[in-house]
Amino acid sequence: MTKKSIPALIVLLLSLLIAVGSQTFLGACVHEDGSFGACHWAARAVLALGAVQAVLALLALMLPGGRQGLYLAMLPVSVAGLLTPGTLIDICKMNTMRCRMLMRPALLVLFALTLVVALAGCLAVRAMSST
Repeated sequence: MTKKSIPALIVLLLSLLIAVGSQTFLGACVHEDGSFGACHWAARAVLALGAVQAVLALLALMLPGGRQGLYLAMLPVSVAGLLTPGTLIDICKMNTMRCRMLMRPALLVLFALTLVVALAGCLAVRAMSST
């Protein structure tokens, strides 16, 4: 493993945490009658974004060239993840609901971390290729 692949490994782990967490321990609200709220669909969208991010990170780990482009592709996925719960897709209105107290804040932190790590990876690849 080279220094260039460390950011990809971190993004892979964060993306898997996002994808799995959005459906399990960070999941949307569970209604007593078994119905789905809007937050359920936000969690499903986040699952897809986490999976896309994980695939990009895997490609960055496997492919020796083109890492900078893959890191750049991770940036809009992270931004979409930041905007999905609560902005692009509504979540429950009550502040005491699980999606407001747990899911949205945790996903914002995880997607912000992937954004920072992907940007750092892009800059690191650029700096290493110019030397």
